[in-house]
Amino acid sequence: MGDNSRMNLQDWLRHCEQLHPQTIDMGLDRVKKVASAMHLTMPCPVITVAGTNGKGSTCAMLESVLRQAGYKTGLYTSPHLVHFEERCRLQGQPAKADQLVPYFEKVEAARGPVSLSYFEFSSLALLAFLADANLDVVILEVGLGGRLDAVNILDADCAVITSIDLDHTDLLGNTREAIGFEKAGIMRSGRPVVVCDPAPPASVLAHAQSLGADVWQVGADFQFSGDAQQWTWKGRGRTYSGLAYPALRGANQLLNAAGVLAVLEAMRAQLPVTAQAIRLGLSLVEWPGRFQILPGQPAIVLDVAHNPHATAALAHNLDAMGFYPGTHAVVGAMLDKDLPGLFKRLLPLVEHWYFCDLPTPRAATAAHLHQVWRASSPPANATAVEVDSPSAALALALSRADPADRILVFGSFFTVGGVLQQGIPGRLTADLPT
Repeated sequence: MGDNSRMNLQDWLRHCEQLHPQTIDMGLDRVKKVASAMHLTMPCPVITVAGTNGKGSTCAMLESVLRQAGYKTGLYTSPHLVHFEERCRLQGQPAKADQLVPYFEKVEAARGPVSLSYFEFSSLALLAFLADANLDVVILEVGLGGRLDAVNILDADCAVITSIDLDHTDLLGNTREAIGFEKAGIMRSGRPVVVCDPAPPASVLAHAQSLGADVWQVGADFQFSGDAQQWTWKGRGRTYSGLAYPALRGANQLLNAAGVLAVLEAMRAQLPVTAQAIRLGLSLVEWPGRFQILPGQPAIVLDVAHNPHATAALAHNLDAMGFYPGTHAVVGAMLDKDLPGLFKRLLPLVEHWYFCDLPTPRAATAAHLHQVWRASSPPANATAVEVDSPSAALALALSRADPADRILVFGSFFTVGGVLQQGIPGRLTADLPT
């Protein structure tokens, strides 16, 4: 590549998109080679979070509690909803585009003839940025799988496995055991791993045993319980009682919060936190697009649920909202998802469907989603239309919905992000995704 001194972040992202022939190319050899040339190491404790669902919420709660405890935090997550910079947060705030540009330049200078995918190139840039930020702790969300994900070039001081379900089966395997083995690849010998899946695959526990990892398993090493007002966490010799529920809504957030407390307990020697920091951190946490309910009429629910496990939780959460005369659903999804499974639990809850195209070749078309929905035996009175974008679909739903109705936007980060990118009149602007 020629002179790159005038390139901005968007220029670099376009460069990354064109560099490698495969969008997703599993394996660490190329990333490790470039990371070694960059002398990339993380000079502070690292918490790596893998799982099918709940990763982002877990990362957000960890970040929030650790910030309340006074630590300087860095957070790397993917994908983003609106702006690329959301993938990298310092002290709870997205990095600035101009701060990131020098680190893309470093990756380009170090990689030589090595070809990197968009995810690999950008991950190396953001990890290098975090390594230079003088942080006390870095939290890393695994993008896909675990064992062969780019963030796994760094050794986790504590690993977290949130849930394991069938997703990305073409890359990770078509059984929970195979997928569990991939997630377990983030564990390190002799170090703690928090397993939040209530029924983890045997492959996860077997790999932990083979490494001599310190397993914190929900139901065995820590438990949680709650009533309508508060909840209690019990771990190895420590109990937190009278806790307020986490600010993130949804049925699985208490399980995620319990896993967060297990991480903090397992890392107490390196990162001690007070009970007050835990209480404040959980009560103040925010994470866009995870059963996010926007105030106003009609109610708008944003949820990035994109597999059957996540949409089952979404259905439960919608049930818990109470009665609405009508529910409208804006949905766009990737073609490689279990699309019948994506719809199954929501068919009884949604009367009006708005299928939308998404701006990526990996997506199912609106017409294909409509066809799969028709084959799923929806109720006879259900309606459906095809729309060319998430924002246009939401505008149509808003024009048709009664004030007492609710509108659900789900199926992909592209669907929720597409709505947020355009802004929602009177609710959210494109520059304010939270």
